[in-house]
Amino acid sequence: MSVRTRDRGTDIVTGRGAGSRPVLLATMGVPLDDEASAFAVDTAVESGQRLVMANVTALEPLRMSIALGYDTLPEFTPEVSASLRRSAELARSLGVQVERLRVRSPRPIEALVELVDDVRPGLLVFGPDRRVLRRRRYGRALRAVRERVTCLLWVPADADASG
Repeated sequence: MSVRTRDRGTDIVTGRGAGSRPVLLATMGVPLDDEASAFAVDTAVESGQRLVMANVTALEPLRMSIALGYDTLPEFTPEVSASLRRSAELARSLGVQVERLRVRSPRPIEALVELVDDVRPGLLVFGPDRRVLRRRRYGRALRAVRERVTCLLWVPADADASG
C-alpha cells in the first residue's frame, strides 16, 4: 500500500467499491491530536475502509505569490509533517490504504466543510492538536462541522472545554 499526497481539485478515488465511505482524519495546519489519530486509524482498520488524512490550511490571498508558484511551497512545520507521517505509516503497517490531502484556502473552515462534502466519509475525525491550534479558531471550526457536516463526527470528549 502506498501513501499518496494530492492537492484538492483532482478527482477523488472511490476506494474499495461503490459503497466505500472512508474515514477522514482532518487537522488545520497543526499536528494531529494523538487520541484522534489512534481513533481514526483503529476505525479504518476495523471497518476495512481507506483513511483520508487532510491538512486544511490558510492560503493568504497574495496574487504575486500565486503567480510565481509560491503558494505550492510546503508550509508544514517539522512537527506537523512528523505527526501526519506517523499516522500514515501506522495505518499503512496495518494494511489500510492511506491518502493524504493538502487543502489550502483563504477560508480554511469553509474548505474543510466542502472537503467533507467532496470525500463523503463515513466518519470525520476532527483531530487538530488543541494545545497548538488557537482556541477561538478551534471553536469556530468545531461549530461549523457540527452544524454543517452530515456524516458521523468524532471529536475528543473534552472538545467543548477547548472550543
